[in-house]
Amino acid sequence: MSKPKKTRPEFSLAVQYGVTEPRLPRWRLRRWAVRAFLAALEIHGSAPSRLQLTMRLVGLAEGRRLNASFRGKDYATNVLTFEYGSQPDGTASGDIVICVPVMAREAREQRKAFLSHAAHLVVHGTLHAIGYDHLNARDAKRMESLETRILSSIGIVDPYTIGDAL
Repeated sequence: MSKPKKTRPEFSLAVQYGVTEPRLPRWRLRRWAVRAFLAALEIHGSAPSRLQLTMRLVGLAEGRRLNASFRGKDYATNVLTFEYGSQPDGTASGDIVICVPVMAREAREQRKAFLSHAAHLVVHGTLHAIGYDHLNARDAKRMESLETRILSSIGIVDPYTIGDAL
């Protein structure tokens, strides 16, 4: 009797640059998002088998417009994730919008390295895209714990502590 064939996770990422940020090339964004996707599969076994993401880097005006349109908040936020759920074949999809100026400001204010904060927002957005949330304390603890674990695996300190290095 043969074992059932294990499905290899599949990941696709489209990156759109509404603003230029040379420190965030597609390969780097992809590396962080894949890490989050695979860790969710490995650690919790609760991720979809396929993930299709579009990530868009935006400026303040577009970030503010999107946050106002979709969340009713008239300011630019660091990251917005639009989760579209999973299809019957196990494919989840989502869009992640990162407002680069807000992210850069937060990194400075929190005394975090730019790339560390960027990695955290990509991981955070990716986890949202596959169904994680932080609407209650239990879910927030679960999501934060997974984020911390993923980031630690790539040498980034706990993002929920202030100031890793400049």
